[in-house]
Amino acid sequence: MLTPSPAVSVVMPVLDEERHLEASVRQVLDQDYPGPLEVVLALGPSTDRTDEVAARLARADGRVVTVANPSGRTPDALNAAIAASSGEIVARVDAHAEIPPTYIATAVRVLHETGADNVGGIMDAQGGTPFERAVAVAMKSPLGVGGSRFHVGGSAGEADTVYLGVFRREALDAVGGYDPHFARAQDWEMNHRLRQSGRRVWFTPDLVVTYRPRSTVRALADQYRMYGRWRRVVARRHRGTANPRYLAAPVMVAGTVAATVLGAWWRPALVVPAGYAAAVAAGGWAVAKGEEPRVRARVPLAMATMHWAWGVGFLTSPASLAEGTGPEADLSR
Repeated sequence: MLTPSPAVSVVMPVLDEERHLEASVRQVLDQDYPGPLEVVLALGPSTDRTDEVAARLARADGRVVTVANPSGRTPDALNAAIAASSGEIVARVDAHAEIPPTYIATAVRVLHETGADNVGGIMDAQGGTPFERAVAVAMKSPLGVGGSRFHVGGSAGEADTVYLGVFRREALDAVGGYDPHFARAQDWEMNHRLRQSGRRVWFTPDLVVTYRPRSTVRALADQYRMYGRWRRVVARRHRGTANPRYLAAPVMVAGTVAATVLGAWWRPALVVPAGYAAAVAAGGWAVAKGEEPRVRARVPLAMATMHWAWGVGFLTSPASLAEGTGPEADLSR
């Protein structure tokens, strides 16, 4: 049973975050929360002045603790930070995330009220440039990323996974923390093990975290290709978890490519790629209603990039990744 205002440890994997780290840490330290609070920064091998910023923050406020993460990999950072923390509650926050002042208090309240072991909320994508705003629109639409509540919103309740997460420490300890193999998809995999052990993962729209989308087509494609690759690793490790939502993009890619090739001999097959292009163009324009034209015009491109990158990543994910022997098993970001 949680105490009314339990001690909270915010764990933050940090790599090349010189621009954002101070603001993110300040947002945590300035939380409107009556209980004890600490921030544990797991510092990877950054190539900018991140370590200097972290050292300055630690000197200025005793609630900031730093720990080394030589590999630079996210699951290693999270496990190192958790091991160095002391709170009854452990909250994952990214070093470029923006959380509101009531984030921790709301999460603790929901843990109390629901008895859940992990709670999380909405990944509120907010862009600055026209392309970033287009990506944000795509990320908030079922046409872009499927129906995950942490993307598109919805009512509170049990969920397969949530964005970031605020955990009871004893739940993390019970399942052994994050699996260090998963350079990506470590949150989904962790939440799967929590649910398999009989514990509860809870989504609440009362928790909102501002997320900044990728700023170029190439960066977005790289991001979603890796999402697809590592989601395939989860499917190989945990049989039966590849639901229709995760299979939609690879099925689309395989079907569209096959129809395009067939179209060289049998023209009617070209209706498949033409239909996909028309659907993305119309759907992207429709979901961006209310945005200015230069944003709306980019939403179909953002959606198509996300679909194709995820699908190609899933289809080309090597079996060696699931075995921990592929080169991408050591990726840090």
